[in-house]
Amino acid sequence: MTQVDTFRPRPGFGYVRTLSQHEELPLLRDHLLRLDPESRHDRFNGFLDDSFIERYAARCAADGTIVVAYMENGMVRGAAELHPPEQSEDGLPEIAFSVESCVRRRGVGSLLFQRVISEARWKGYRKLRVTTGSQNHAMRALAFKFGAHLAFRHGESTGTIDLTEQPQDEFAKLVIDAPIAAARAFFNLNRACWKLVTRMYGDKRAA
Repeated sequence: MTQVDTFRPRPGFGYVRTLSQHEELPLLRDHLLRLDPESRHDRFNGFLDDSFIERYAARCAADGTIVVAYMENGMVRGAAELHPPEQSEDGLPEIAFSVESCVRRRGVGSLLFQRVISEARWKGYRKLRVTTGSQNHAMRALAFKFGAHLAFRHGESTGTIDLTEQPQDEFAKLVIDAPIAAARAFFNLNRACWKLVTRMYGDKRAA
């Protein structure tokens, strides 16, 4: 009997990090198994049974796939997968995304996209392949936002992202690795300090 997921997200308390392959990839499996039928269809371009998901996660643990996860309460609620070029017919590393419905519309997809692009750049990749279901409008819009040129083929939208055209933002990895709430507090503190310094400097000039 399937257990009902009663998770309630706490905005600002999630964080993004890269999973270790063998110890933590079961977290990817559990995340993919929690996807609702529509989300599972969008992710894999079809309604697939649990045994396929389990085999898929096990393969990711063995083939060098990098998994960047959005986590809350120790559970993966969103994932970006960076598959090595050896797994692709055209020799391009491929990226794939999945976000559970309970944490959608909170910028999780953008965070995962930004971080997986950083991971790919650090591995020396110059281009990425992105493939998504033709009905996954949110994923298509996100891919377009990050420079993907998508074309419809065989029931899927597929295209490439040129990493040489992506802005360099090495600080983004540090911020995303920290809890989102802590990062937000850090920026708010810096902004408050800057306003204080500006006001003091302005007072001295007025005197």
